[in-house]
Amino acid sequence: MILGAVLILSGIMIALYPPLLTLIVAALLVTAGTILFVISYRYKKMAHHIEDPFLDFFMKL
Repeated sequence: MILGAVLILSGIMIALYPPLLTLIVAALLVTAGTILFVISYRYKKMAHHIEDPFLDFFMKL
């Protein structure tokens, strides 16, 4: 219920102040990029301990 209220409030704020949408999208992209960077860094750091060909295939793409 709280999540629904937050989404409705966010929608109203975006409707009233459209540049807010660009800030939200930029924040999501930066967050996603940071998470992927950290995950790949930690995987490469631990790669010599893990011998999983499935993970090796997808992390080397």
